[in-house]
Amino acid sequence: MTFHTPDSKVMVLKDAHRAGYGAMTTPTRLVLRSPYNMPETYAEEVAGVPMEVFSVSTYYKQVRRLAIIVSAAACPTGGLVFTDEVITWYVPRRIPPLISSAFKILETHMGINGQRLDKTMMAIRRYKLSITESHVVIELPVGSPDGYYKSHAPDYSYHITYTVEPMLELLWRAEDTRADTRYKVLFPITTPLMPRPPHVTEIPEQKVFNVLLGTFLHDVSLLNITFTTGVLTVTECNARGFDFQEHRFANSSKTFSLQVPFSDEVNPNPLTTVYFLPLVFGLLILPEQIPFPHPAELEASLEDVVLPTTTGFCDQDNFYISVKYGSQGDNFQIMMLHAGSWRELDTELYSLTDNNTHVSIVVPYTAPDTVFETVQSDSIRARVDLLLLETPNMWQLNDLSLACYFPLTMTECYPNGTVTALAVKVESVRNLNPKYLTLSDQSCKPVFSNDRFAFFSFSLNSCGTTRTFFDNVMAYENEIAMHHSMGKHQSRKGLINPDYRHTVSCYYLVNDTETMAFRTRPRNSDPKADPGVGQLVVQMRLAQEVSYDLFYQTEDYPVVKYLQQPLYFEVELMWSTDPRIALVLENCWATLHEDRTTLPSWDLIVKRCENLDDRYIVFHPVVADARIHIPAHVKRFSVKMFTFTTDETVLKEQIFVHCDADLCDTTKPDGICSGQCASPLGTQSLSNQLAQEEHLFKNSLLSNSNVVLSNELASPGIT
Repeated sequence: MTFHTPDSKVMVLKDAHRAGYGAMTTPTRLVLRSPYNMPETYAEEVAGVPMEVFSVSTYYKQVRRLAIIVSAAACPTGGLVFTDEVITWYVPRRIPPLISSAFKILETHMGINGQRLDKTMMAIRRYKLSITESHVVIELPVGSPDGYYKSHAPDYSYHITYTVEPMLELLWRAEDTRADTRYKVLFPITTPLMPRPPHVTEIPEQKVFNVLLGTFLHDVSLLNITFTTGVLTVTECNARGFDFQEHRFANSSKTFSLQVPFSDEVNPNPLTTVYFLPLVFGLLILPEQIPFPHPAELEASLEDVVLPTTTGFCDQDNFYISVKYGSQGDNFQIMMLHAGSWRELDTELYSLTDNNTHVSIVVPYTAPDTVFETVQSDSIRARVDLLLLETPNMWQLNDLSLACYFPLTMTECYPNGTVTALAVKVESVRNLNPKYLTLSDQSCKPVFSNDRFAFFSFSLNSCGTTRTFFDNVMAYENEIAMHHSMGKHQSRKGLINPDYRHTVSCYYLVNDTETMAFRTRPRNSDPKADPGVGQLVVQMRLAQEVSYDLFYQTEDYPVVKYLQQPLYFEVELMWSTDPRIALVLENCWATLHEDRTTLPSWDLIVKRCENLDDRYIVFHPVVADARIHIPAHVKRFSVKMFTFTTDETVLKEQIFVHCDADLCDTTKPDGICSGQCASPLGTQSLSNQLAQEEHLFKNSLLSNSNVVLSNELASPGIT
């Protein structure tokens, strides 16, 4: 063997094996293998991509001649571009160590972990494969489920990496030799270290430090916590009364929570209003056993002073809120909840009075910082949320949530048949935009709307309004709702998952009755209905006893039965209320396999009648009850286990029962619709049978779950 580095270096086969190379031949192939970074391989940059090249000439003897095969392999060792979201891998389109003439690429494939992916799976995974003039480019999103994350702790700092192994497969044809070459690269990729410093979140509560530490990958474990007084393991923390918990999430990440009482001795130097707790979390990356610490310093206020207090009341238009100062004076900031987030009180919007002991605030119920909870026909329930934060630490001192009912007419019905209605955006539908609300007729939109209200005005004979009479009252009803957009081929008459629905009702007293005369004219033709197309569902079930009240469920199968015990089958046409349809069992048989065409098989019902060769098959009558409303839709029969024998030997195997069911028109009660087993076996002529098929409009193929046979005794006696 002569290795080209690119200088030549000669080795015999034994020396090549000793050096770490692999070489073998078959009657049709020569296989060579080389590790990376060997002395006889060399680096070469192709189209800006570093590659490692393995080139060798192999000499071997054949009958009366010496054969020489020149082989080369070139593998990319780079060509990667990383961003926070995407990994881009560039592979040269033309690789000179492998291609010396013009060529044509015939196939291009991408895969993961050595397995090809089709275009559908690539689209689902958001993988991209493209070809430019100089490169074949693969793009992979960071975090794809085909890869995995790993934790690292260089210099005791928490980092993560993401690893994935894409595959590129090319097939090209040289134009001079017409030879095809298939080129496949499996290229493990690991992103550079990405810092993920853990975050310590403090949740202030009275006299307790409540800490949340995270987020970490699944391979990180918390070993101990270092306080100023010493190191405690997780077990020792819980034994001491600290509440330590590990929280796992659906994406395999985790966080750690810890509660430490202010009064514990691990908390040094308690001050008058503030406690300070330094600690160090000792973490460990598995399975490499790499430790790394994470320090944290916690502060929390101790409510040992007199805090400000809040009170409030309402009239028909406003909220009235009073804040009484505590022992620290006005060292607080008033925050109001607006659109789900807290913001500082806007003194220009509200009436504010401060007398050095109290702050009084007047808030109209329609102000932007209020929330509408519910609406009724003549009132609306509104709420205002207030929060007092200590400055400058922004500790929560007190809060107030005040809700009241305010008079508001939602619907007005006028004698001239005009209606006005008000729709209000309530708290439960925060994302609602009132301008998109409509009446039942979606062309009827608000005459006025803003971010909280929509006002409608319409006549009672328009906009899809319905009318109902009862006693001496005439009721009109419409509905204000959010209609989701639908495709052009779908009906727009109904609602699809409405986010908001408000009923508008008007009631008028009927004081008189008018009599009107009319005449009818005969129609030229009777109305006709177009035939419809649909599906009818038939199911077969196995009952537990002859009453057919209880049935075996999916989890009960396979069902074990003994020779003395019969099998009770019920075949039912589901969800149909048409009494003109009748269900008839054409044929039923049993097999040892789920495939209904396998042998051996045992005939149970043949041409709608019991198998005359088997006296253990019995039809059972069906009567209407609370469950079965149309008996013609149900057929029941039983089979005793003596039926299933082979050469007079009882089977101890699973059996599968199958049936062909016919659904027919009972308005033509001849032939098959005359009933189950209406004609003796073999008495129909071919012409009669063809005539019957004109009434048959549905055929179903049924298979029941499997049953296990046993020759053990179900009760004392001989079986």
